[in-house]
Amino acid sequence: MIETPTAQEIKLDELIAPAFFPVHHAVRERTHSDFWLMGGRGSCKSSFVSLEIILGLLREPTANAIIYRKVADTMRDSVYAQMIWALDKLGMLPWFQCKVSPMELIYKPTGQQIIFRGADDPQKSKGIKLKRGYFGFLWFEELTEFSGMEDILTIKASVIRGGDATTFYTYNPPMTAANWVNSEARNEVPSRFAHSSSYLDVPPAWLGQSFLLGADALRLSNDKAYRHMYLGEITGTGGQVFGNLHLRPLIPSEWESFPTYSGLDFGFATDPDTYIRCAHDRKRRILYIVGEFAATGQLINALAAQVRTRAARDIITCDSAEPRSIAALRALGIRAIGAKKGPDSIAHGIKWLQTLAAIVIDTKSCPFAASEFATYEYDRDKSGNVLPCYPDRNNHTIDAVRYAVESVSTRKTAIIPL
Repeated sequence: MIETPTAQEIKLDELIAPAFFPVHHAVRERTHSDFWLMGGRGSCKSSFVSLEIILGLLREPTANAIIYRKVADTMRDSVYAQMIWALDKLGMLPWFQCKVSPMELIYKPTGQQIIFRGADDPQKSKGIKLKRGYFGFLWFEELTEFSGMEDILTIKASVIRGGDATTFYTYNPPMTAANWVNSEARNEVPSRFAHSSSYLDVPPAWLGQSFLLGADALRLSNDKAYRHMYLGEITGTGGQVFGNLHLRPLIPSEWESFPTYSGLDFGFATDPDTYIRCAHDRKRRILYIVGEFAATGQLINALAAQVRTRAARDIITCDSAEPRSIAALRALGIRAIGAKKGPDSIAHGIKWLQTLAAIVIDTKSCPFAASEFATYEYDRDKSGNVLPCYPDRNNHTIDAVRYAVESVSTRKTAIIPL
């Protein structure tokens, strides 16, 4: 319970959905500074953030808050109305001055401000002046409307000048994994608390019968749209090459009992040398991608050292277009061989990967592979039709995986030359 200046006691579990209890405690205890909250319609993520900002200002009397959407014109009927709702639910509305021009909420006892801004020009945030204190809370609502993380960082650098700031990011994940928001969300950052929710995590009475009937009607008529719109799933646009992809942290016991295979794609100029290690569960047809190394400008000695620390006693199947590099690696004690390739070897290797029950990538040890596999999509023609070919770009780890599993996918046994 909290006590407000109205002396009214409020039970937070009647306002915050149980799925958000861990997030609430993390915000209160300051275990993280950035909270990435993704979810579909009715997931209560925006309601949660609006409540947390008010509670945070009550805890920290010198803190202020600033709330962003990409376009200022959208704010009055969205985040401004959301904050009014939170004030009302907390019994705090009489204690705030609510202004619409300029749009802000002012806590009367202390003068703390909740400011609303459009991010049409991120540089404009430099001119924001507070009457007192610092910005302790930032909220980027509908994150997918923003152009990229660079805009977000520009804004944060402009307004965070003193004190510790807590930043909330709320969004419904875009359909395609290649979108910048989904790509950024895959990055593991120590200061970041990532949370996913849907309307199924919310007490049904909070949503109402009309909402629930609408969600169920879409589920029955268009399951893919339902999963994206209401469950907040990254469903894809139909152009993903690997529909069997699973991205999550792995523990060694999940894969270390299976045979391991290593592959190396040599880089050139700005393309990185890329090493990949896999484990193959042949019975269940699951490929685990468990290790990677990628860097540009590597001398052969340095590359050999990196591979040696990751490959154990694996045979390293390499891009056969670089026989001199393979020979140099062998001279340094690396069990390197050239891929056999052959006609349509690229298509064959990718199709074999597509037929697996699952490709599971360890997001902690293989972020580069996770990004490339997740964003690898078919090209389309001017009419939006998928083209029947595999793009030759941003596929360094995919090539390395193809080389690694060549002996498995072609049912041939790799032989180490003497």
